[in-house]
Amino acid sequence: MLAARLRFWFGFDAPVDRRTYLLNGAGLMACKYLIDAVVVGAFTGRLFTPRDYLNPVWTMRQQALRGVPTWAVLALALWTLPFLWVGVSMSMRRALDAGRSAWLALLFFVPLVNYALMVLLSVLPSEPRVPPLSPLPPLPGPWRSERVLPVLDDRLKSGLLGVAAALAVAIPTVLFSVYVKKSYSVGLFLGTPFTVGSISAHVFNYRHPRTAGQTHEVVIISLVLAAGVLLLFAAEGAFCLALAFPLAIPVGIVGGIFGRAIALRSAEPPGRTGLAALVAPLLVLLEPHVAPTVHEVVTVVEVAAPADVVWRRVVSFPDLPPPSEWVFRIGVAAPLRARIVGTGVGATRFCDFTTGSFVEPITAWQANRVLAFDITAQAPPMHEWSPYRDVNPPHLDGYFRATHGEFLLTPLPGGRTRLEGRTTYVVDMFPQSYWTLPAGRIVAAIHRRVLRHIKATAEEEHR
Repeated sequence: MLAARLRFWFGFDAPVDRRTYLLNGAGLMACKYLIDAVVVGAFTGRLFTPRDYLNPVWTMRQQALRGVPTWAVLALALWTLPFLWVGVSMSMRRALDAGRSAWLALLFFVPLVNYALMVLLSVLPSEPRVPPLSPLPPLPGPWRSERVLPVLDDRLKSGLLGVAAALAVAIPTVLFSVYVKKSYSVGLFLGTPFTVGSISAHVFNYRHPRTAGQTHEVVIISLVLAAGVLLLFAAEGAFCLALAFPLAIPVGIVGGIFGRAIALRSAEPPGRTGLAALVAPLLVLLEPHVAPTVHEVVTVVEVAAPADVVWRRVVSFPDLPPPSEWVFRIGVAAPLRARIVGTGVGATRFCDFTTGSFVEPITAWQANRVLAFDITAQAPPMHEWSPYRDVNPPHLDGYFRATHGEFLLTPLPGGRTRLEGRTTYVVDMFPQSYWTLPAGRIVAAIHRRVLRHIKATAEEEHR
């Protein structure tokens, strides 16, 4: 019974009438809400209300998860994926059962529009379905070998058309999101690769069904070529594109499965893929900007020198040796030196990096104990990889921001000092739980480089 129900939810074959769509959809939503509410309540003590759950803006929904550990947020995100799959699969079959375009199911991803879609599909009556196009059978006997080259040519042509259609969607969407909307959002990192996958797979499988493996190859080629075009025209750098690929590839392949299913199970002409082409830009356009969550990195070292010696090196330290750590050798900004103008609260500290200077007005000054500062201006966080010189993609301009820093000195027995470095930062890119992983490691690497240098120079001075 359970196996049959799972096949029905996750498959693409069984038809879905309006009653089945409504009952299964309502039941699955209730199940997911109850589990989410239990998890949020267990970690925060707050009620995760139905309003929080039904909030159509994904980034706004994240605000209700504040206080939930990162691993639990990631677990909830993974828990959401099968429900998204079932929602899209059942919406596609319900649209076909109602005699409508299967591409309507893509609107399941668009905020606000998705609720209107579910209501519409719950009331539309069933209509006779248009039979899917059948593949051309191979010619029998001696003609079979003579058809190998034409079939290969047709497959190549279909693949090229699928890639071209995907690029025609991906490139304008990325440029609109990054340069016009100035947003690295759900629509960019999830909507675009899903749309690329669904469109390229549909065009590739139209009239002549291909295998799932061949379809996945076309999807991946489409994503790689889209990244190559962005790199070639200096719209993005290779480092950001490389980090985005672990997100884009699986999402694109899922979109490819969806697009191939439409091509095999409906008579949708390629011209209707225009509806799919609107999904990613629509996501980008409708999603509002929400203030990012603040994150913090803390690093500690013990210094074999008294606090007054360490303090002098904290306030201003000499030039660091050339960076040897791999994270800095690939282009991440490395700290070089620190200097301060003035003393006490109101003084300004300048920390020079390989990409420029950070301006840090002092907010707390307790000699030999605490030095704290805000960060009011900062250099780009890295030199991007690009075939061109001095390329500055938009993601380097404010999407990663360090906001506050602090050094805490604690005297230890034996004339030693515990030195703690603390930095708060924000990453204004979706999904934050993904991008904060490399960002946190980069901040920690900067901490280690600075604190080790302070430790070495303070111990040398003390000796």
